[in-house]
Amino acid sequence: MSCYPHRVSRTTSPIAAGVSLALLAALSFGVAAPLVARSGQGLGPFTTAALLYAGAALSSALFGRIFPSSGAPLARAHLGRLLLIALFGAAIAPALLAWGLQRAGATVGSLLLNLEALFTVLLAWLVYREAIGRRVLVAAACMALGASALVLTVPPGGGGSALGAIAIALATLAWAADNVLTRGLSEQDPVLVVAAKGALGAAATTTVALFMKEPLPSVAATAALLACGATGYGLSLRLYLTAQRRLGAARTGSVFAVAPFVGAALSFTLGDSRGISASAGLAAVLFAAGVWLHLTEHHHHPHTHEPTTHEHPHRHDDGHHTHMHEPPVTGEHSHAHQHDGMTHDHEHAPDVHHEHTHGAHDSD
Repeated sequence: MSCYPHRVSRTTSPIAAGVSLALLAALSFGVAAPLVARSGQGLGPFTTAALLYAGAALSSALFGRIFPSSGAPLARAHLGRLLLIALFGAAIAPALLAWGLQRAGATVGSLLLNLEALFTVLLAWLVYREAIGRRVLVAAACMALGASALVLTVPPGGGGSALGAIAIALATLAWAADNVLTRGLSEQDPVLVVAAKGALGAAATTTVALFMKEPLPSVAATAALLACGATGYGLSLRLYLTAQRRLGAARTGSVFAVAPFVGAALSFTLGDSRGISASAGLAAVLFAAGVWLHLTEHHHHPHTHEPTTHEHPHRHDDGHHTHMHEPPVTGEHSHAHQHDGMTHDHEHAPDVHHEHTHGAHDSD
């Protein structure tokens, strides 16, 4: 093990790369929320959820046949985690979202999705002890105040409903639990993870929809919701999982808070002005401040990597993977590999190699 810290030189920051992936995931999901509100009108929440995750599963199965895999395979040991992910993220959350959107409106509902970032940060700290400095705490407080302004000031008339807003808030809590559970699968093949989650979620919500005798969707609604599921849930989750490899659960969830602004802007463009008020404007400013604080965070300090052997997707230009291949391999690839111990200093986030504890002197 080297006994002195040294700087790792990179052409691309791992945090910047992860932020870019999380932003693309946010855009995919943000556009979907108002479209789901429109396409799901007159349908039950479980029928809507079933079609969304059926679209995610089908698109992932097709994607996996066209493009090569990137990540370790799923194993029987992952089944319990997958079932919980499907329960929270593919059944409870989308059903609550669909129910809430019909009552609170797509614009307010889209902004309320920022709560997912707040809940993800808190759960990631509780479960994984991911480092949360003053900047992240201030950002979380801004988001909490913004969400409170929306929930407490949704107008009772004009189709708005405080119960709808609360349902959407509960949906974000369920998705936050999903995000933290998914962190344990971030090194697996994201196509396989999305396909499994989508299939399990679609099966569960279809069963409930049939039991509740929810109305059958039209051909147009079915096609629209399957398309929303393929992009806003399937593609978005694949990008989200890849971002988690680089950023960890808390920071990926924070960057993902851009999604509600995309959804709210599209909802307003499509003519949904419910909930647009001074309080909504204040909430948007508070949410924007929280997102800015997360996006401009820098974290580096001397840290030590203990010797270990594991398997996950990696590159040989990231300062951590110095093993040799014969013949040489370039680009991202996955296989079991060994790490020697080292101490160095560079910008990093709580990915698979940086789950260390932090002291008061560490930069945040």
